[in-house]
Amino acid sequence: MLFLKSTSVTKAPGIYEVDVAAKPPGKTFGVFMATDPDNPPHAVLTALAELGFETTYQQNYVHKDKGKVRDLHFQKNGTDLFNGWKSDECAANLAAIDSLFGNVGIKITPRVMSLAEAYA
Repeated sequence: MLFLKSTSVTKAPGIYEVDVAAKPPGKTFGVFMATDPDNPPHAVLTALAELGFETTYQQNYVHKDKGKVRDLHFQKNGTDLFNGWKSDECAANLAAIDSLFGNVGIKITPRVMSLAEAYA
């Protein structure tokens, strides 16, 4: 679940927050989104699916400010060991993610999770 300060501000229509993160060593990234379940970002969700990302987790909850949130996680398998991404896949997938979210005005900063965060 992403940390949200408020559900009164969105980064793009239907999107409260986006995180692009990888478990160490950091070659295969997932997309984590907090969205508005009443006004979902259909175009972004469709585009993610077209890029090959599959929903691995979704849960609705009510934020502390009483706003409704849908927590979504997406993963895309690669061709490396354990379905990871090879270096060229990583570069291509991150570029596609950056372009997708850039088109709706969201700047993406991929990061590698800490060990505690990755395996909590």
